Amino acid sequence: MAFVKICTVSELPPGEGKYVDEGPEPIAVFNIDGEFFAIDDTCTHGEWSLCDGYVEGHEVECTLHMAKFCLRTGAVTAAPAEIPVKVYPVRVEDENVLVDLDGGHYAAEDG
Repeated sequence: MAFVKICTVSELPPGEGKYVDEGPEPIAVFNIDGEFFAIDDTCTHGEWSLCDGYVEGHEVECTLHMAKFCLRTGAVTAAPAEIPVKVYPVRVEDENVLVDLDGGHYAAEDG
């Protein structure tokens, strides 16, 4: 695994997302009450950025057509999207938020 520093904890306030274009695909990193998640940034329905989506609980809602995705698993939680997004391993070390940009996988691969 190749973890890359994305930002510091203080640079990503709770409830916010950050766009990252350093890996093979753009990703979005979210801070949910001090817990960090990384998913593909592009909505699988309308090919729209998710990093500026509406965050509620552990879901992000695409601002284009209101599809929702689980930040924990990448699973679709509301139509019109039907295809999940990849999730990426995240860890925090010494106040740095690190993401494995090569470690993206779909929720279906977890089980």
